[in-house]
Amino acid sequence: MNESRSGGCVCGSIRYVCQGEPTRVTLCHCTWCQRRTGTAFGTEVVFRAEQVLLSGAEASRYRHVSDLSGRWLELYFCGSCGTNLGFSLEAVPGIRTVPAGSFDDASWIDPRRVAFRHVFTRTRRPWSDLSSHVEIFERHFRG
Repeated sequence: MNESRSGGCVCGSIRYVCQGEPTRVTLCHCTWCQRRTGTAFGTEVVFRAEQVLLSGAEASRYRHVSDLSGRWLELYFCGSCGTNLGFSLEAVPGIRTVPAGSFDDASWIDPRRVAFRHVFTRTRRPWSDLSSHVEIFERHFRG
């Protein structure tokens, strides 16, 4: 399937198009993602890097080094409005995430259609709910 899905930042300075199907959707409950998103977890749609095409203003970047693994995550965001535009990972070269909430229409994101994974559930907030329809890991699924 070669579907195209689009989205972008709040102010419209940066747009993206994702071509094809994602690898999975990851819901990360680590405390860093909680702080990064300001909520209970980060919800990232994972694509191969070449599937994600950005246009408009250049995305700002921030490189964070994990105190747990020592590896980096490179965050992309709009320099004007601050919208999260996903990240890439040193641990998994060649992938690019896109935040689920930044798609123009996120109705296609469904655990019956796309593989979902919850990771770092050991720091899950008790007020967030885990669905029986998705894989659940106490730490990241890569160990």
